[in-house]
Amino acid sequence: MSISRLSLCSFTFADGRRCRTPRCSKHPDLCYFHAKKDAEARSLQEIGFDIGTWLTGNYVSACDLSAALGRVFSNAAQGKIKPRTAATLGYLGQTMAQLIPRAQLEYVNAYGTDAWRAAIRGSVETELGPAVRPPATTSAIPAPSTSAPSESQQSSSPASAPDSSPRPK
Repeated sequence: MSISRLSLCSFTFADGRRCRTPRCSKHPDLCYFHAKKDAEARSLQEIGFDIGTWLTGNYVSACDLSAALGRVFSNAAQGKIKPRTAATLGYLGQTMAQLIPRAQLEYVNAYGTDAWRAAIRGSVETELGPAVRPPATTSAIPAPSTSAPSESQQSSSPASAPDSSPRPK
């Protein structure tokens, strides 16, 4: 009996009973069903960590929230997150997005606009490193134009630029 017990799944139920299904050849201790559940749980942990890396720190910017929700949508589309869980996370993300302007107003009223900008810069530098920081010149961001670009501007601009935004590891 002890030799045959070694070939069975080692999963123990909440009431103390052990699973009696033969072990899966791809897992050293569990049957196919429990090995699959274990793999799903580990995958969801990794996905949660991946999404959570965008929501760490003292300040969650709209860009951080957008990146985190993008990960949620991508994983939901791939079937890695259940639709109900994705909907709940989307709702929570919407609530957080609505709170960002209120948090900014509170912070600016308490500490001033310069402190708000410093907090955002500090958050970005902490998460992405100082090398990612854009140049401090105001000419780096062009003013919005009301007219359509000329033909020479259209031909010199690339049709589609690759996404060079940094991603946390």
